[in-house]
Amino acid sequence: MARIAVYDTTLRDGRQGAGISFSLVDLVAVAHRLDELGVDYIEAGWPGSNPKDIEFFEALKHEHFRHARIVAFGSTRHARSRVAEDQVLRCLVDSGAPVLTVFGKSWDLHVREVFNITEAQNIDMIRESVAWLKEQGRTVIYDAEHFFDGFRDNPDFALATVRAAAEAGADNISLCETNGGMLPFDIDEITRIVAAEVGTPLGIHCHNDSGCGVANTLAAVHAGAVLVQGTINGLGERCGNANLCTIIPDLAVKMQHDVLAGPACLERLTDTSRIIAELANLPHDPSFPWVGANAFAHKAGVHVNAVQKNPRTYEHVEPECVGNRRHILISDYSGKSSVVAKAREFNLDLEDKDLPGQVIDLVKRLENEGFQFEGADASFELLLRRAMGLYKPGFELKGFRIINHKVENKASVNEATIKVVVDGVEEMAVAEGDGPVNALDCALRKVLEKFYPILKNMSLIDYKVRILNGGEATAARTRVLIESRYGDEVWGTVGVSENIIEASWQALVDSIEYLLMKHFDEEG
Repeated sequence: MARIAVYDTTLRDGRQGAGISFSLVDLVAVAHRLDELGVDYIEAGWPGSNPKDIEFFEALKHEHFRHARIVAFGSTRHARSRVAEDQVLRCLVDSGAPVLTVFGKSWDLHVREVFNITEAQNIDMIRESVAWLKEQGRTVIYDAEHFFDGFRDNPDFALATVRAAAEAGADNISLCETNGGMLPFDIDEITRIVAAEVGTPLGIHCHNDSGCGVANTLAAVHAGAVLVQGTINGLGERCGNANLCTIIPDLAVKMQHDVLAGPACLERLTDTSRIIAELANLPHDPSFPWVGANAFAHKAGVHVNAVQKNPRTYEHVEPECVGNRRHILISDYSGKSSVVAKAREFNLDLEDKDLPGQVIDLVKRLENEGFQFEGADASFELLLRRAMGLYKPGFELKGFRIINHKVENKASVNEATIKVVVDGVEEMAVAEGDGPVNALDCALRKVLEKFYPILKNMSLIDYKVRILNGGEATAARTRVLIESRYGDEVWGTVGVSENIIEASWQALVDSIEYLLMKHFDEEG
């Protein structure tokens, strides 16, 4: 099949999404991640539009990219500017980017009501801008903004705008579904018409306002487009842009197109998706197709049993092809096969044939009490090891006390005192914290780090509390989920109690015991 170029606009269009703000260091880091993924074009921003973009383009002049070409983005000349003197076009050229993308209007509505110019003037702006940029020796991509809405209202004018870009020498004409309201069959039909009218290679740029960003992109490729624009994780204004993390594997695996810098690049997709989400300070959606944590997760016992026999029964592809992995979820819907499969993940051999059934009975009882092991694999592994007689606690609690001091209008001060026994040695520590749980964590670490220095490099990165039966008021049962990190490893633990401190203690202890267990296992 044909090669399809991947044009990433995470650092321009993606940054227009609500709550998205990358530092300069982040921008450079994202660019290198995209290059490692093997994308063809990285749209770095609009040079001259703001101080950060100016700094970024300057920084990029000193960066080396193995695969990707850097793109600068801007508009056609102003209606009252001469092309060679237009500030936007000058900034594009001065950016030093080898590829320049310039957008113009294809919808007569915008020409009349936004620009307040004639159709002929608009076409001149497109033609002159593209031609002048080509004269500067750059690769030029023309973004036909609002093309599909424009074609629907006035097809002759919309086609005239892209013909002008083609005649001026544009290397690619990308049809933009800017409002995101079209459906795939509209995209397919209109793209075919344009392909028959214009000999220049076509691209597609879709937004997701109707939930069809990915489908519309694939429809355009099916109709002849050879370049796809989008963002990692679908970041972007309003409902976001077409999600490249879905588009890329759909093109490569489902449609058998040649994408990215090589077949091996596809295996970097999941890591790229998660790292860029982290740099954007956004949670990574576990339900993302292909790259989400739940994309290949199996919960029902019947499903797990079938997947163990033949993955094709409930998986459309091998998760490893995009760098993801199969994940078995343990819950009250699980069966014995789920326990066996999960034990294999932990490199545990269940020799006792009765044990899986016993573990499932225990899980069902605990989940009825409010426990949830889907996001707490570490707690489940500890539960499994306890059931197998393989668990040796790293310490024994003798007791703890938490005191909250409140004086007038000053902030509360939380103090925890804890006493534990490690290898027959009794130790006590006192610590203050921002809250009772933080104080307890600090006190526990203070006393345990003497025996286990590894804990100095462990951190708690997330703390979630859920009230399970709010109707019980102050007697309500509380579930606490804690996420911890050591180096690159992240794990989850869970605790449940009517007392939030007790629930937190359960999850906290599991998080520490899990790290100690892993550490001692590695040491033999």
